[in-house]
Amino acid sequence: MRCPLCHILISLTLLCNILLLYYTWHLQFRSSGRQTPLSALSPGITVIVREFQEFENGLAELNHSFLRARPSLRILIASNTPPYPPVQGLHILRLHPSPEQSSSSLRLESHIHTRLVALVPDGTSLDPPDLLDRMARELRDASPGVKIIAAAAGQEIQCLYLNVSMKQWTAVYRPATAKETCTAVVGTAVLLLRSRDLFELPFPLIRPLQLALFIQTALRGWGVQVLKDASFPRTTMPATDHGRWKAEQAEKKEEAQTMRALNMRLVKGLVGGDRWFGCSKDTQRCFGTVVEGTPQYLYNNQWTPPCCLRALRTTTHHVIKVLEASGVRYWLEGGSLLGAARNGDIIPWDYDVDLGIYLEDVTLCTELRGAQSGSLVDAEGYVWERAVEGDFFRVQYSQSNHLHVDLWPFYPRDGVMTRDSWTGHPQDVEFPESFLQPLQTLPFAGGFAQAPNHHVQLLRMKFGERVIEEPEYPNPTLLRMRGR
Repeated sequence: MRCPLCHILISLTLLCNILLLYYTWHLQFRSSGRQTPLSALSPGITVIVREFQEFENGLAELNHSFLRARPSLRILIASNTPPYPPVQGLHILRLHPSPEQSSSSLRLESHIHTRLVALVPDGTSLDPPDLLDRMARELRDASPGVKIIAAAAGQEIQCLYLNVSMKQWTAVYRPATAKETCTAVVGTAVLLLRSRDLFELPFPLIRPLQLALFIQTALRGWGVQVLKDASFPRTTMPATDHGRWKAEQAEKKEEAQTMRALNMRLVKGLVGGDRWFGCSKDTQRCFGTVVEGTPQYLYNNQWTPPCCLRALRTTTHHVIKVLEASGVRYWLEGGSLLGAARNGDIIPWDYDVDLGIYLEDVTLCTELRGAQSGSLVDAEGYVWERAVEGDFFRVQYSQSNHLHVDLWPFYPRDGVMTRDSWTGHPQDVEFPESFLQPLQTLPFAGGFAQAPNHHVQLLRMKFGERVIEEPEYPNPTLLRMRGR
């Protein structure tokens, strides 16, 4: 009997030593700022407060409310810099690096040691005390694919379906159907998710939190489930009119910076209409010099940013208005004619618009006459100039933004439309003048434009027999459309 008893005592001693070693290691791991392995995450919820304003907030009240209801909660105030003026008793999670910090201290894994995390907006109270536990149960019992539980905070929230296209730089919200799992919510909400899922996101706490978070999670196909028949009490923050005005201005600037960081240029479907985050007349365009007909964004498997397409459409409408008012005969050329033939718009990956004009009509237009001797900025801020690359004209969106429409001067010779200089583009093809007699009208870029009367035959002459039916990038020797 003694021998088995000795074995049992030895085994128990070894087990105790192993547990003691693990506990000591775990404490050292947490205090050292190193990342906690996912397997070592403990039960419970870490509360993170990210959406607040430094100049006016309710962080002290939020901290007191949550800890009074749940003393064991760990509450982290996530901020680029510590809140000013300081609030005693808060645990600050610094998100912006500083020279004295280690790189590991910037990782969420170094600060979150629970299996669940709740993202809580400023001004929220924990009432009733078990509301977070109820959300945790909902997440545990949720259907496959649901990764986030959302609970209203001070107002109703609406379940939405969010479609994000990185190729088109666009996020589109719409109400979710009865058969769909929502992928976003609109309205201020408390969000509960697993810590390991939060760790997976490249921009987990970038602001504005909900907008940025749902763009990232929608790309991963994560579902969102709304907690029913319960909500968190919330006081509107900031509480003063001046504070709210300051917050609104700061949020607009922050939102624009974040959407650019996420490569989003257009958000559709939210209250207030379309929200654009790309170039304007006062900024440079979203891409640099185009080399060999292949913009940089194509190499990233993206098409022309929607803000650039919008600017090209606006510039095209303006140029057509000026040409028609001056009596200049024009027509859609090259890739622009091809876009009109395919879908009545600019090709989704094109970066300029091409129009042909009669050379003899140049003198009819004040802007073109001015461009012959230099550069002319018209009354609406568009820049007319002679192109440096060849014998043609260019109209830029603005002096800052060089998105442009190219005007190619042709003249008839023995019944054939030709030019004195060519650039080596596939569209540089002579064609019968009869294609322009008469011109026809085609839908283009949200309006109408003049085009050759045998435009399909002309396009096949320029680009090949299957050019309309088989889309391809401008320079397929460098880059072809994927899947072709």
